[in-house]
Amino acid sequence: MENRWQIAISAGLLAAVWCGVADTFHLVTWIGFLGCSTYFAQPKANFQGVVVTWCTNLSGVFWAWLIITGSGYFDTPLMGYLFTGIATSAMCLQASYQKLSFIPGAFIGCCTTFAMGGDLANILPALILGALLGYSMTLLTSQLITIKLKWLEFRDTSSAATTSSGTSTE
Repeated sequence: MENRWQIAISAGLLAAVWCGVADTFHLVTWIGFLGCSTYFAQPKANFQGVVVTWCTNLSGVFWAWLIITGSGYFDTPLMGYLFTGIATSAMCLQASYQKLSFIPGAFIGCCTTFAMGGDLANILPALILGALLGYSMTLLTSQLITIKLKWLEFRDTSSAATTSSGTSTE
């Protein structure tokens, strides 16, 4: 992995920024990191990846909300099991649509919703911003790689100019 330092710097810097933003605005930090992780795990690049992340994560939130709400109308846990089976099938079947094609993203949104007891007000902003966090990390990494390449080009040009002018570089 040739650009490990650039990735590490952008990920570390923006993770720290995310923690500060999440703390300031009372967002659930780990949910944002799940949105960010979904962005990196899904196969699409650039903002198209953000859209797939949003669609799949939020569809999972919807399915979990449906399970929680639907099973709440019944006195038996059996209906919850049934709703879970139906929603699980639906999360797999919805992958036929391109923007819903990353099945793990749906499960991440679903599991997050269960972990937060269906608290949509705390789930949605952090998941949405988390995808943007991942996208921002790729943008910053690209900028750092560009800076590195320009520096190497400058260094090589300077070294070649010094060598051709007869001045020793040693």
